[in-house]
Amino acid sequence: MTEADATENAAPPTQDVVQSHTAEDPQEPAPLSLEETLTLLGRINLFAGLPAVYLRRIAAIGQSEVHARGTKIFEEGAVGDKVYLILEGSVRISREVPGMGEEALAVLKTGDYFGEMALIDDFPRSADALAHERCRLFVITKDHLADLLFVDRDLAYDLLWNFVRTLAGRLRQTNDKMTFLAVSSKF
Repeated sequence: MTEADATENAAPPTQDVVQSHTAEDPQEPAPLSLEETLTLLGRINLFAGLPAVYLRRIAAIGQSEVHARGTKIFEEGAVGDKVYLILEGSVRISREVPGMGEEALAVLKTGDYFGEMALIDDFPRSADALAHERCRLFVITKDHLADLLFVDRDLAYDLLWNFVRTLAGRLRQTNDKMTFLAVSSKF
């Protein structure tokens, strides 16, 4: 057997480090170890209360991305096929309002997530997502998450209940904002 044959037949190396993608950032941060990734994933609202074995499964299907301040992560109208979890930094969700410019809808911080509507429906993105400050995101594709949830029903149950709680909270906040706007416009 030649050296080339041995290399070709060798098992791929196991990865204890999540790969990092940097969007034009001169100071590329060090990749996270698996343990650092698990710790950070455990702080994400969507994964609150999930056991470590579930977090390991989730860590195995995603990847880390680092975005410099001002980088557009996705834009309104684009096809959505990923959910983004904020491990570090902050992300601004906004829309362009004709004649007025950018309207910030939310500034999300470490522990929050966004882009989750792409996991539920096949509609285009409803807003832009920009790195409000340098951020490290953990990105999971719709297909990878669907495969994981299909294989592990217990994980699916726990994760989907956390998801429903978050969506209900966001709906409640929207209702409060709409009530405030309706009341304040009458005076």
